[in-house]
Amino acid sequence: MNVWEAIVLGLVQGLTEFLPISSSAHLRIVGELMSSDPGAAFTAITQIGTELAVVMYFRKDIVRICVAWWRALTGAHGTGWRERLGAGDPDARMAWWIALGSVPIVVGGLFLEDAIDETFRNLYLTALTLAVFGVLLGVADRFARQERTLDTIGPRHAVLFGIAQAMALVPGVSRSGGTITMGRLLGYTREAAARYSFLLAIPAVLGSGFYKLVSSFDELGTPGTPGLLPILVATVTAFVVGYVVIIWFLKLVSTRSYLPFVVYRLALAVVVVILLGAGVVTANGVA
Repeated sequence: MNVWEAIVLGLVQGLTEFLPISSSAHLRIVGELMSSDPGAAFTAITQIGTELAVVMYFRKDIVRICVAWWRALTGAHGTGWRERLGAGDPDARMAWWIALGSVPIVVGGLFLEDAIDETFRNLYLTALTLAVFGVLLGVADRFARQERTLDTIGPRHAVLFGIAQAMALVPGVSRSGGTITMGRLLGYTREAAARYSFLLAIPAVLGSGFYKLVSSFDELGTPGTPGLLPILVATVTAFVVGYVVIIWFLKLVSTRSYLPFVVYRLALAVVVVILLGAGVVTANGVA
């Protein structure tokens, strides 16, 4: 992978990470169209860039949540276990819900690592998940209520959000798409579902990215893997583009439906099948 290819993949990552269209699927497809599948490690590491954009954009919310969590834990609202768990402060509770919602993807990532790196990257599976989860998003957004706000999240909903996020270990599902779909099915407003999706992703995506960076560091630059410089370039590009996309997307979902993203997912699924049938790309990234 050269620097220009890295810039293109960084643009793809930044443009698609927060939209419900699956950034991992796009990196898988675009990477192979340019040269070859960049791999799960490259995908996870470049997501550090987009997640740092989330941290920057939501920095005030993150600081407020962390401070509220610490104050509650140290007994600022009372010494009972309910008070320490944030019974009197929705921001303190949010910290616990983010932690609880992160458990499914951590467990899934550890136990399914080999499948994530190989089996789940099959493009026929990607096309299927793009279509199926696109339809689910459309149905949820069209027929679900829009009543709940973030201060109504409880442990059951936190776990359900987490399970939806964990399904994005399969390229094509979309982490943001899965969590937003679950949020809409549970009756949350579009903006509430999107904001919680962003916050929930921070520990999971940063953890996955740094884990892959450390575990695969010695292999970077060896034949068949991207070098450290292209990964760095792609990550920085993803950060810059991702920050702009966050601003645009949050404004969009406040007033618009997700229908354009549903249509796009279905169209992309068809394109992937056509490319596979024509032999332009291979299902497992191996010619």
